Amino acid sequence: MEYYLAVISFFAALIFSLGGVGAAIILIPIMDSFGIPLSVAKPVGLFYNTISLTGASLSNIKHKRLDFRIGIPIIIFSFLFAIVGAWGSHFIPKEIILILFIGFLFFSGLMFLFHKKKTQDSYREDRPYVALSFIGAFAGLLSGLLGVGGGGVISPLMLLLGFNPKKITSITAFVVPFSSFSGFLTYWAMGSVDWRLLAIASMAGIIGATLGTMFMHKNLNSKTVKRILAIILLVMAVKLIWNFF
Repeated sequence: MEYYLAVISFFAALIFSLGGVGAAIILIPIMDSFGIPLSVAKPVGLFYNTISLTGASLSNIKHKRLDFRIGIPIIIFSFLFAIVGAWGSHFIPKEIILILFIGFLFFSGLMFLFHKKKTQDSYREDRPYVALSFIGAFAGLLSGLLGVGGGGVISPLMLLLGFNPKKITSITAFVVPFSSFSGFLTYWAMGSVDWRLLAIASMAGIIGATLGTMFMHKNLNSKTVKRILAIILLVMAVKLIWNFF
């Protein structure tokens, strides 16, 4: 089981990092199918997001692809609200949150497929801090509630604001480790962590995510990245529906 988990963690991080999205949303149901309790899978998934996308972010920082000033307000509010979400997960029925999240993922994925910009120059370059703060709060809340990171929320909302998809992936990869880590700490404080599973998934994840990020920036244009984000989000939605029913 541990061997399979390492292989799955590597390829999940490789694919999902192309869109700057944490792969915990796929890894958690897979661990559940292996018979690992969700109470153990959630902190492993959140820490996996933290480690794998930290590797992707280091690559982005090294190659100067990251706009820190856009990412900071999202980080601050996602970090704080992930704690609220993780704590609130004990009081809000998971079924309600999942239904809302599935609907949002379908909307987001379709938006990535059909939302168009006329030219590359039309992508915005300003920094709407209030809107970015609200995005961070919403993403952090869902991250804590579901234990999956907030990348699936941050990316489509930033696209709606008019940012370049390749810039979005770098920012999302930078933000998700913070919200995931705060959620992980909260779950850790409330329960137990399987450190062996956590280490196996995380080591495989950081290698996969780093390779995926390098490939994306060297070989893919913004339009292709947009399509990858759409596929990722729609796959997330289908997977959650499968688990829900």
